[in-house]
Amino acid sequence: MIYLLRHGETAWNTAGRYQGHKDSPLTRRGREQAASLGRMLAGVSQNLAIPLKTYVSPLGRAQETAEIIARYVLMDRVEEPRLKEVSIGSWDGMSHYEVSMEYSDALSGTDAFDWFFRSPDGESFEAVKARVSAWLHEAAVPSVAISHGLTGRIVRGVYLGLSDRTMLEQPVPQDGLYVLSDNDVRLL
Repeated sequence: MIYLLRHGETAWNTAGRYQGHKDSPLTRRGREQAASLGRMLAGVSQNLAIPLKTYVSPLGRAQETAEIIARYVLMDRVEEPRLKEVSIGSWDGMSHYEVSMEYSDALSGTDAFDWFFRSPDGESFEAVKARVSAWLHEAAVPSVAISHGLTGRIVRGVYLGLSDRTMLEQPVPQDGLYVLSDNDVRLL
């Protein structure tokens, strides 16, 4: 069983900026979301081994979320680079509007779910799936994974064996706790 969650809301989330491998701090709401997730994890992990093996993306927003959750759950934290958010290369830190103005041809024919992988110097979808698959194959269970929106979609999609398109269309709540268990994924 893997408990998968996304970092709390960040300043750039509220501003509509795509962070990729860049970072911005959690907002007050993001810190509240992380605390709520910590309380949820404390409730569901009572019968699990403590400290709970917790894989955390090395990016600051995931680390900050982990720090807050650690107030509620005893964790054996491991920094896991394969849980990093997808890098969109030189588009990291830009808004969709800025990308569309500076790289309009790159976005031709894209939609809300597939434009991330059109960056000329970003990660490919196949590369992200490969790193996520490798992590899923090696991850200890039970455990917690603190990741990101797009990467979290791909983790759940790879786990379920979804099509690429279906993977990208999944929701990405910042206050959702997903349970990956017995070839199923459910939102608590």
